[in-house]
Amino acid sequence: MDPRVKPEHDSGAWGGLSATLHTAMTATIPILTTERLILRPWRDGDLAPFAALNADPEVMEHFPAPLSRAESDAAVGRMRAALAAQGHGWWAAEAPGVAPFIGVIALAVPNFEAHFTPCVEVGWRLAKEFWGRGYATEGAREALRFGFEELGLGEVVSLTTTTNARSQAVMGRLGMTRDPADDFDHPKVPEGHPLRRHVLYRLKSAKWRKGQ
Repeated sequence: MDPRVKPEHDSGAWGGLSATLHTAMTATIPILTTERLILRPWRDGDLAPFAALNADPEVMEHFPAPLSRAESDAAVGRMRAALAAQGHGWWAAEAPGVAPFIGVIALAVPNFEAHFTPCVEVGWRLAKEFWGRGYATEGAREALRFGFEELGLGEVVSLTTTTNARSQAVMGRLGMTRDPADDFDHPKVPEGHPLRRHVLYRLKSAKWRKGQ
């Protein structure tokens, strides 16, 4: 999901899928679990808390702008459709016994072109009240495991703005590394915008396996 892009239309929370088709497709989406998290398909009840975190200026500090409710719901529609079609993407993250929805964890294909695409990206976005608990690292580790062990990926990347020290710290904890030569201007961010410059972190399958 790329919240830098304004949706062209709002096709609803299911991205235009009928309820019957959505139910059938959801049954094929893998559910990933960790010690504290469940990464699962989206539920209608996730839309409101997801919209709340997308409207939070602190959560969206490293994006050009917060999202409106309509923009957030449209993003969920796209994420639901991609997750069902590909079997991976942006999962809803649940912390049993803590909260039914804390944010999103991703193993997704970016929707823009750059020198490192096509690729698969690991990502996360959590509501502020769940920061500082290690959830992003824990969920992303499981997404990486799924990508390398079950999908057979050779490499996974992660990207963020040059100013996002929190996310870069998570990338480092995941064993990902940055080469400044990979830094790039995000094509979906307008020229001249202070958040246009991004960093790229990479993790090869061979390195990941050595760390297991």
